[in-house]
Amino acid sequence: ASSLLTLSSRYSHLVTFVAEAVLDYHLKSILGELKAELQKTKEQLDDLKKEVRGNRVAFGANLGINGNIGPINIDITLVYKNVFSNTGSYNPATGIFTAPVRGVYYFSFSGFSLSTRSMDLVLMKNRKPMIYATNHPDGRHYEPATNGMTLQLDVGDQVYVRLRQDTWIYDNGNNHSTFIGYLLFPL
Repeated sequence: ASSLLTLSSRYSHLVTFVAEAVLDYHLKSILGELKAELQKTKEQLDDLKKEVRGNRVAFGANLGINGNIGPINIDITLVYKNVFSNTGSYNPATGIFTAPVRGVYYFSFSGFSLSTRSMDLVLMKNRKPMIYATNHPDGRHYEPATNGMTLQLDVGDQVYVRLRQDTWIYDNGNNHSTFIGYLLFPL
């Protein structure tokens, strides 16, 4: 009977050892699968973060002058040199915004002028006029004009503001004459 008890005890230890080994193998296998899934999730999250960062598009600037531009006998592109914020798509050397991603954008522009002469601004998309902001001669006081709109843009499309021929625009440290734009959502 004592050898049967010893055999039973050894068998019990063997069963426990095998069960623990099988359980250990399964747990390690499950742990490996969970690690792989976690790595895949981390990579997807990193991709989403990159996509969101890539879709952060915004700028705001004013002319950065103290006085008038114009009147000039040709249309000119206004260069808004004093940049308040820019994620990199607005070029303060040319005054041109270039769309980095396909999407719907909002643009706004404003101007300020002495009303002894007209001010005529036009928002352009790839050399085509979109909307205007105009002041007509009306005495001798300063007047603002502003306009804005949403535009669907493809990568590389360009948006800028033109001052029409024989008109003028004024700015000073109060930042009256501005150009802003930002991505509402990508397409």
